[in-house]
Amino acid sequence: MGTMSEEILSRRLGRPVRAGEIVITPVDYVMAHDQTSPLAIESFRKLGRPLFDPERTVIVFDHIIPAATVQAAALQRGIRDWVREQSVGNFLQEGICHQVMVERGFVTPGAVIVGADSHTVTYGALGAFGTGMGSTDIAVALATGKTWLRVPETIRFEVTGRLGPGVYAKDLGMAMIGAVGVDGATYMAIEYGGPTVRAMSISERMTLANLSIEMGGKTGLVEPDDVVDEYLGGRARDPYERVLPREPRYARVVEIDASALEPLVALPPDPEHLATAREMEHLEIDQVFIGTCTNGRLDDLAIAAGVLKGRTISPRTRMVVTPASKRVLLEAMERGYIQTFVEAGATVTNPGCGPCIGRHQGVLAAGERAVTTQNRNFPGRMGDPTAEIYLASPATAAATAITGRITDPRSLM
Repeated sequence: MGTMSEEILSRRLGRPVRAGEIVITPVDYVMAHDQTSPLAIESFRKLGRPLFDPERTVIVFDHIIPAATVQAAALQRGIRDWVREQSVGNFLQEGICHQVMVERGFVTPGAVIVGADSHTVTYGALGAFGTGMGSTDIAVALATGKTWLRVPETIRFEVTGRLGPGVYAKDLGMAMIGAVGVDGATYMAIEYGGPTVRAMSISERMTLANLSIEMGGKTGLVEPDDVVDEYLGGRARDPYERVLPREPRYARVVEIDASALEPLVALPPDPEHLATAREMEHLEIDQVFIGTCTNGRLDDLAIAAGVLKGRTISPRTRMVVTPASKRVLLEAMERGYIQTFVEAGATVTNPGCGPCIGRHQGVLAAGERAVTTQNRNFPGRMGDPTAEIYLASPATAAATAITGRITDPRSLM
């Protein structure tokens, strides 16, 4: 009996495990993308072993797609060659790896999934133990179908109250980071619970789970329920059972009243430095970016389009919108959101990570400021190291694009 992570790993290993124990656990899927695959493939080749299961290996091109440089193109060609060589069944080029992994049904409650990307923690939104690892560990998982880890202790966020107008899951997630700090959950599991979380959609839960790593979390988990079952109906690739905590012992419980929150902005140089949007309304902004594995889903685009409808962006501010996946893009087109963005003056790019990692599609110049819906605002993340990155919800980002300065979205809604 234990926390969600203890219960998942106990079931996967067929014996009880507790926090602090070192285990070698089978994995259900191994994922890597265009930026992390090359090193993983190099290490895998050195092992001299076959791929553990080509159908449980997932390679996604999303970080620099289409290739923006000759070097990126060469690396991607090498990955494609390896994919063909190993008969990898799941080679995808249709959006951000984490969004696609969930949409395509690879993620199910109780699964153990390792990915060569820190935001693999996103999969906990559906009750899976998802965690990011370095390329060498990913290579071992590719060869053996197993990985080692220390069973983490758990922090529990218990959330009550309703989010007010103009306040969204991103604001709640940033408040959580502010409550514990960027290293407050280092190598710990994070459970998100309480009536507010239970009322959230899969997309909102993904936003919370995605931000787990910004507190140092090993994984971030939401208890699976009817919402998860409904989402996975006709989508799940594997049979599953809900795995829930049983008489858990938490290292810490943090209570949050969601009704007390207002639109927030995370200030550079990291996500724990918070201010309300109201407090920052004097600050002029050069670029607004809406997208990423944190807030590039359909409901995020709907929120932003709702603020922008019938308005145009400020002449001093440019705006980039990057849908998280092909499916998100197609439905956003059907619902008119893409037309709204274009009419407002935004640039809409192909699905993927976009400018989040500062490689293409909207990098920042020296001294520029950006408001973005992504998860990280470290110096140099989006381009020049002197550029400033401010994190916000899609509503706050869209409102900012209209006025050209950080804006509380409630003033435009």
